[in-house]
Amino acid sequence: MEVKQVGMIGTGSMGSMLSLLFAELGIHTHFYDPSSQNVEVLQSYARETGHTDKITYHSDHKSLCEALGATGGPRFFMFSIPHGAAADKSIDALEPYLEAGDLIMDASNEQWHATERRQKRLEPRGVHYIGMGVSGGYQSARHGPSISPGGSKAALDAAFPFLQRIAAKDWSGRPCVAKLGPGGSGHYVKMVHNGIEHGMMTALSEAWAILDAGLTMDYEEIGDVFEKWNTDGPLRNSYLVGIGAQICRTRKRGDGGDFVLSHIRDKVVQDVDNSEGTGTWAVEEGVTLHVPHPTIAASHIFRVASADAAKREAVTKTLGGGIVPSKINGIIDKRKFVHEDLRQALYASFLMSFVQGLHILSRANEQHDWQLNFVDVLYVWRRGCIIQSDYIVALLERVYLSEECDEHNLLACPTIASELQNAYLSLKTVVQQALEADLHVPALSASLEYYKYSGSANLPTSFEEAELDYFGAHMYDLKTEGPGKPETGSHHFEWKPARGVQEEQ
Repeated sequence: MEVKQVGMIGTGSMGSMLSLLFAELGIHTHFYDPSSQNVEVLQSYARETGHTDKITYHSDHKSLCEALGATGGPRFFMFSIPHGAAADKSIDALEPYLEAGDLIMDASNEQWHATERRQKRLEPRGVHYIGMGVSGGYQSARHGPSISPGGSKAALDAAFPFLQRIAAKDWSGRPCVAKLGPGGSGHYVKMVHNGIEHGMMTALSEAWAILDAGLTMDYEEIGDVFEKWNTDGPLRNSYLVGIGAQICRTRKRGDGGDFVLSHIRDKVVQDVDNSEGTGTWAVEEGVTLHVPHPTIAASHIFRVASADAAKREAVTKTLGGGIVPSKINGIIDKRKFVHEDLRQALYASFLMSFVQGLHILSRANEQHDWQLNFVDVLYVWRRGCIIQSDYIVALLERVYLSEECDEHNLLACPTIASELQNAYLSLKTVVQQALEADLHVPALSASLEYYKYSGSANLPTSFEEAELDYFGAHMYDLKTEGPGKPETGSHHFEWKPARGVQEEQ
């Protein structure tokens, strides 16, 4: 069935751009938003683009539902609203008018548990509910986003032709959307995407600071570096690197034409003010599932520290100026450092962000029996999303299609191991130089340590295991017994017998 109209609930930056995309594709958007400002902005966009005949405002949910039902057949709704209670309130408002066969696509950054709860709520009424990750920000929403839907087979089958129509297209014209799996799997994949995104963004910010403060390059020069990285090599066609070049070169209109970037405070608040929950949830999932994800976790913690600029300034004053990054000294070949070492270091950190996110997804997939196809997941990330990185995704696709792939231990796959081994010395050099100059490199250094301890058969945790056994009788394995599984050991040594009060005296 061709979808000719959609009911859009929520028209903020994403919802308004999606509405314009639908109109451009000939799909009539009937929308509701309690914010008069959002309503006015979308109506203004509709006038400017000549789409007033395809974008209609409704002041209540009843009117919107009646308009969608005028042509008969199942009705398609889309949520583009803040995560949490907003979706439940929207369902409450729609529920009196919903009928069997109607379909709701939740395009918000929602927690996957909430998605599954709503699916169970609506299922007895025959109403489909899809948890649908939509990636790429408001710009991709305008011309075609990356889409990761999850829900029942009937729901995905009904929605898929529509989703193929609106999704981003790769170089061959194939839509970047796939029927991922049941339940909350679609929102889970989007959550993992955003965790990977945070790791990549922080590592790229650190690389920018190394070029800016460490090598005292001006913004135009840094833009040139990013452009070259985005043109060839392992960072080619990387969305974040590409927009990084634009950001470095963009100047304000008037006022002397200063670089916009030079006026922006170091203050990322989206995690702390809870407007963006996916990064927090990704870290929590990694911890809950016992999956090492240090690049993603360190990036999240760095963003949280960034948010409270006032607290950091207070500490800086107490320290009499704090730790101030300095210029990197001792680099003999600057060009080699920039275009070989730093590029390879960033690539390694990007790749390890993907690996860590995919390991979280793999463990969740096994636990919830979603039966995800990881090649499909990677294809969703081909275009229209923030973590788009052609070389890395193509590499990972080859790995998943090969016999060498252990989806729970991608670092043991020869292809990935070779890539990281080739980048190791560059990553180590960059971290060493940055630390010597007091530059901030939590993501790059976390990636370095992750690679080191993941590939080591002899960690200092043997001493930690001994201490755990000393005070808690937690047991241990013997080196002669082989690595075994991550299970409690069978040996205990009575390091010091427990004594009573009188005996201790």
